[in-house]
Amino acid sequence: MRASEPTHLPSAALRAETLVEALPYIRRFAGKTIVVKYGGNALAGSSEHDALALFAEDIVMMRLVGMRPVVVHGGGPQISALMTRLGKKTEFVDGLRVTDAETVDIARMVLKGQVNPQVVAAINVHGNYAVGVSGVDGGLIRARARDERLGFVGDVTQINPEVVHGLLDDEFIPVIATIGSDETGQAFNINADTVAGVIAEALGAEKLIYLTDIEGLRSEVADPTSLIRQTTADHLDQLIEDGVIAGGMIPKVASCQQAVRNGVHRAHILDGRIAHVLLLELFTDNGIGTMVMPS
Repeated sequence: MRASEPTHLPSAALRAETLVEALPYIRRFAGKTIVVKYGGNALAGSSEHDALALFAEDIVMMRLVGMRPVVVHGGGPQISALMTRLGKKTEFVDGLRVTDAETVDIARMVLKGQVNPQVVAAINVHGNYAVGVSGVDGGLIRARARDERLGFVGDVTQINPEVVHGLLDDEFIPVIATIGSDETGQAFNINADTVAGVIAEALGAEKLIYLTDIEGLRSEVADPTSLIRQTTADHLDQLIEDGVIAGGMIPKVASCQQAVRNGVHRAHILDGRIAHVLLLELFTDNGIGTMVMPS
């Protein structure tokens, strides 16, 4: 047995080096709140089961080394799939789903009844860590109608962070579905990118992380070598004005900008298709994806 050990030393040494590299980051982020937005697009390119299982491992690892992760999720692809099965046409205005009374019920059913339990269950494979909530619970997310053309699509008017603080203080991992309500109890479907940003602000989070289906922001959209590793909120204003950032990336980028301008230390856009991308960003010197700073 001893004679075979040298053949394993290179990989064992690499693992040891990786652990040592992670140590200062574990110290730095211990006790810090990290808000992670997990969206349907992060599943592109791999099976849902594998992607979700890997994501859950990362979240649990963060919790076990002393971080306070908060998961915010959407479910656009799943909502569209159920609408198709029910024979209901999906309409969009300026990239946002037109949401009538039936559609908001479908969204609530999918987010609270399907996606949220799946994410919670995947995390809880590793222990009793995750608790699923929606923005309706405890008045976590108050909302109002954004535009009468969109129906029950909401803008956030207020966050009640005590709901999340209570779960974090009890050492749970909150998993938040982005359905909010107004003072009458009317439910609204809210853009999950926006919700993640305002929750990160309300919690005074150390980091806001978006998992998506691209490796990060590029200065030249068609050029994979033009990845922007670090940028500032002001620089992003210029990229939006120049049309470099457009379409579905604008809500993510706008949320990153607002968050870092309002107390969140760093925001990140990462490729959720990469195995253990959260650990690579948080615990390695080189990091991965795009990091946004205030200035």
